[in-house]
Amino acid sequence: MKSFLTIIKLDYLQRTRNYNFLITLCASLAIAYTFVPEPNANYSTIRISDYIGFYNSAWFGYVTAIMSSIFLSLIGFYLVNSGVKNDIETKVGQMIASTQTTNFAYLISKTIGNFLLLLTIVCIIFIMSIVLFFLYNDGYPFQIVDFIKPYLIITVPAMFFVASLAVFFEVILAKYQVLQNVVFFFLFCALIAFTPKNKDEFAFDAFGSKIVMYQLEDTVRTLTNTDKTTSMSIGYVLGNTKKANKFEFNGVQFSSLFLISRFFWILISFGLVFLSSKVFHRFSINKKVKSIKKLKIIDSKIGFKEINLSTLIEAKTNYSIFSLIKTEFLLLVRKGKKWLWFVNISGMILLGFLSLEMAHKIVLPILWFLQVHRISDIATKEKSYNMHLFASSSYKPIQRIFASKIIASLLLMFIISLPLILKYSINFEILNAGFIVLGFVFLTFSSILLGQITKGKKLFEVTFFLVTYANINEIPFFDYFGAIKNDLGNIYTILIIILLLLGTTIFLKRKSVQK
Repeated sequence: MKSFLTIIKLDYLQRTRNYNFLITLCASLAIAYTFVPEPNANYSTIRISDYIGFYNSAWFGYVTAIMSSIFLSLIGFYLVNSGVKNDIETKVGQMIASTQTTNFAYLISKTIGNFLLLLTIVCIIFIMSIVLFFLYNDGYPFQIVDFIKPYLIITVPAMFFVASLAVFFEVILAKYQVLQNVVFFFLFCALIAFTPKNKDEFAFDAFGSKIVMYQLEDTVRTLTNTDKTTSMSIGYVLGNTKKANKFEFNGVQFSSLFLISRFFWILISFGLVFLSSKVFHRFSINKKVKSIKKLKIIDSKIGFKEINLSTLIEAKTNYSIFSLIKTEFLLLVRKGKKWLWFVNISGMILLGFLSLEMAHKIVLPILWFLQVHRISDIATKEKSYNMHLFASSSYKPIQRIFASKIIASLLLMFIISLPLILKYSINFEILNAGFIVLGFVFLTFSSILLGQITKGKKLFEVTFFLVTYANINEIPFFDYFGAIKNDLGNIYTILIIILLLLGTTIFLKRKSVQK
């Protein structure tokens, strides 16, 4: 038991002391600050027809709880899905494997470590929601129960489920990290899209948000005396918020079946970990090693011959960047499993044959997301392979090596997007084609900048997933490639942002080289 608790403690401390966690925590707080808009804000997060709730304790507690459940489930998986991998890379796993700790105990400890990490962010968001209540409330008294109840019933079980899901995927799909990301992405979309047909089916909602949405809709239908389905939006809706009517929301009375279902989701989480323990490799990773045939030693006396240096080929110095671009491009293409290129080529074919709207709004962002493992470490792979000192001491490291990595990444993304760019060009829709080019340029420089700041690729992967999900759901604020807003003013905005990203990345690179 002592070793079990020690693994949990050290795993939690190692992760929370990581610089990437601090960056993610700050980003989470910045987003959580917008969960409940300030009274004069020009957006809304939860809006039922033309109604929003009075800013009382119940509204703050339930809104921030369900937004935290969805938001942290969205990014939490990518934040914690590398626990086992880190133990492999640091050789800690092999040390644990030599102890009496069972597979199930080890994986449960990693799950609890994941859960505690997510729970830390939840607790900070919980405190922030209370602070925002005292800043924004409409004169209602503070009721601590209205804050604790939704977080305890809705958010906490959802975080434990995501924590166990990360361990499950990391064990089952250990060699396919890209597949882990893709499978979770579609699983998350399916769970969000699930619509209960009756009250009993609320038990099948992993995130626990549907029952609150139903209660809000039912309250508005009662106020408006209508039986029609009332439209509801969860997410960031811009505009038309000043004319909203307000109603008093006093929380949700959870049924016994729903409360039991929340415990059932925790049991499912333990079941996933148990299944994982049956196939866990316990750090006994067999790598195929090519057999090297020993050369026969021929015992023969070879006499010394005179060497004429004039006959040797003269070495020529080549400072061209093209050979570096070719090498970097081939490294990007060959990275990952070969079968993923079948998926990429299939997506490129869909870009060419589907309608422009479907290809631009749905297929293109997913296809770009599939390249996350290729472009997420542009700024960090030299450090990962201990080649950063060698690269920094080379001839013109910024103009040649750094530039070649950027050009190779842009070339890859251009080829991936080429079918849709050609379709727009043939239709003389040059503005849309330009938006796509600016889109993958923006992605590339965002990856480089976040990698330079955090010294890792995790934050970019989390952010890219969040932005991709927002793009598919057509949230205008996150549209960086003209799928929703393709006016000339928007293209200037993106261009300015790209120039700022470029300038910042070059400045940081020069600073790191000078060190």
